[in-house]
Amino acid sequence: MKLKHLTLVPFLGLSMALTACTTVNPYTGEEQTSNAAKGSAIGAVTGALIGVAASSKSDRGKGALIGAAAGAAAGGGIGYYMDVQEAELRQKLRNTGVSVTRSGDNIILNMPNAITFAVNSSTLKQSAMPVLDSVLLVLKEYDETRVNVLGHTDSTGAESYNQLLSEKRAQSVADYLLRNQLEYARVNTLGYGESRPIASNNNEAGREQNRRVELVLSPMK
Repeated sequence: MKLKHLTLVPFLGLSMALTACTTVNPYTGEEQTSNAAKGSAIGAVTGALIGVAASSKSDRGKGALIGAAAGAAAGGGIGYYMDVQEAELRQKLRNTGVSVTRSGDNIILNMPNAITFAVNSSTLKQSAMPVLDSVLLVLKEYDETRVNVLGHTDSTGAESYNQLLSEKRAQSVADYLLRNQLEYARVNTLGYGESRPIASNNNEAGREQNRRVELVLSPMK
């Protein structure tokens, strides 16, 4: 019985690897180049075995999945590594008001001010903390990801004020991540002020969309 338990997870890693060898990404439906898929497959098997070896008996299944994802990234399938993060983030952030979008190998988490900050404030709201805690759970599992924290405002008020406010808000979010044991080397902050609107600043609905903090997750290449 123990023998079956120990040998099952590597076969799961092999199954994941065979899936990666196909020409269609199982998460996005996009075609992958054969070389990247093969490298991803080899890495996935190796990573799955390492994940099993490094995990306690009760966590071997989860260790294999994370190990396979890391191995896939090392084998040339960085897109797969980001795919599994995206899937987990979508699950954890469902119904939080945070949108999850994908741009190439980047994952963008859009956190509106309704969740993060009061008007003219750079003090993080209590409502933002459980959301960031969910993001942290994923980031700590997938530690080959860089976190770029970007602050944005609407165009109300002076441009210089908005620039400073966006920087302070980005730093507040970054500080929360760092206080909760995310490595300093993985976190960057930048304020864009009012320069990158995603909606019209001529009405309140548009201005509300423009007031946001984005977490852009990118692979550490």
